[in-house]
Amino acid sequence: PPPRGGGGVVATPETSQAPPEFEKLCAKLRELTRLRELSGLLDWDEMVMMPSKADRGAQKAVLASTIHALATSPALGAALEEAQSLDLPDPYHRAVVRDALRAYQLESRKTPEVTAREAALEAKCFGLWVKCRKENDFATYAPALEEMIALKKEVAVMCHPTLSPYDGCIDNFERGMSAARIEEVFAAIQAEVTPLLAAVKASPTFTSYEPPPELRGGPEWSVDAQKALAQEIAQAMGFDFEHGRLDVSAHPFTANSGPSDVRITTRYSEDNWLEGLAGTIHEVGHALYEQGRLSGEDPMAALPVAEPLSMGIHESQSLFWERMVFQSKAFSEFLLPLLHKHFPHTRTIEDPMELYRFINRVLETSLIRVDADELSYPLHVVLRFELEKKLISGELSVVELPEKWNATMAELLGVVVPNDASGVLQDVHWAMGALGYFPTYTLGAATAAQLYEQAVVDMPTIEDDIRAGRFLPLRNYLRDKIHRIGSLYDSPDELISSVTGKPLDPAVYTAYLKAKYSELYNL
Repeated sequence: PPPRGGGGVVATPETSQAPPEFEKLCAKLRELTRLRELSGLLDWDEMVMMPSKADRGAQKAVLASTIHALATSPALGAALEEAQSLDLPDPYHRAVVRDALRAYQLESRKTPEVTAREAALEAKCFGLWVKCRKENDFATYAPALEEMIALKKEVAVMCHPTLSPYDGCIDNFERGMSAARIEEVFAAIQAEVTPLLAAVKASPTFTSYEPPPELRGGPEWSVDAQKALAQEIAQAMGFDFEHGRLDVSAHPFTANSGPSDVRITTRYSEDNWLEGLAGTIHEVGHALYEQGRLSGEDPMAALPVAEPLSMGIHESQSLFWERMVFQSKAFSEFLLPLLHKHFPHTRTIEDPMELYRFINRVLETSLIRVDADELSYPLHVVLRFELEKKLISGELSVVELPEKWNATMAELLGVVVPNDASGVLQDVHWAMGALGYFPTYTLGAATAAQLYEQAVVDMPTIEDDIRAGRFLPLRNYLRDKIHRIGSLYDSPDELISSVTGKPLDPAVYTAYLKAKYSELYNL
């Protein structure tokens, strides 16, 4: 296999050189990985293809119970015990044992009954969320959400007895992270973003800006043409359609079904063409991470060390492409001729800076998180972080949630929420049981800014490459530094330090935002 590269890490020897006890452990771990990939395919089918009245809960519960039984089996425990006693000189091998032991301990603390209940409730809650969001009916959804929060709190206490319940939830997505550390990072970001956003909205440039009529939504932005554009850009970015596919779903996502079968979704609207394109680029960023992981014949394929390190790192990859690449001046120069090709009515726009200003415009009202402008977005995440923290601690009840959501939206973003479908029901995450996930978006955005700052140093031609639509050098850079490194390091800070020379520093992110939006709005 080719060297894994990145962070000065030496290539791993062939598995045949590893002790037989290690190989025995790897065989058991690969079996678990394949079952989890199957679970990811069921999730994808549920959200993309499944008939509206079909029931996936029983199947998911059986599969979850099977995975849990294997993940906590005495045979795996014995194999881990043997592997722990080995002297393993290879860092990838040591990481396999470290993460397999961590997962075994966490999973062993969870009872089979709770595992089955979790899978069944996630299926039930998701189906109800889809229906209630469409019907603007929070009251019908509330009891299921209440049950989900209680269950996730129970699981957090069970699996992370030394952590607070919310820290236990966070650790499922961002290993080693705590609510206290997130509060520090978010406070530093909010302290800069809030006055910057206010200054932008008070500026003459903001009040006088009129989006070009050609770039506003309408019937000219046919969904078929949007799909063709999305596919062309995904391919240019390096997404391998022979090992992946792009579909449509209510909420864009990337399925966890393994590096050889990476399924992503987006959504399109004639009224908001930017949503479909930005969503596609975001999900392709996730997909490139998945397709770039160690796989195939690599001896570390399908082992814990080949897994993504954390969801914050995963989000950094999607936001690297969405925020740092797609929303750059250079990308607007690349994109404008493609818009002319797919949407002839845009040919009257000749200056890429018009497109750049449109893509990066700060919105008067920022109601929906996934449609939020780059500057308002962190405040959407702060809101969700604060609310789910209180839901888990019991400070806030589910019944009180819509009112508190609306009040906090007014306080942080000055937005009046017209209904629950556009408010508390807008996101799928809590319906899927992903409490503790939301902070990873802003942690990922800050990481993306820091990685891009380093990429500019390491790749001096990066802007010329983007301008010309040459994305493979950048994809390969991230593959070398992040994707193929997987979970070699024990924490996101260690991985970020291996690339940039320092752990996550929110000041890099806020400096990027201040420089960009001060220029855009002549501050």
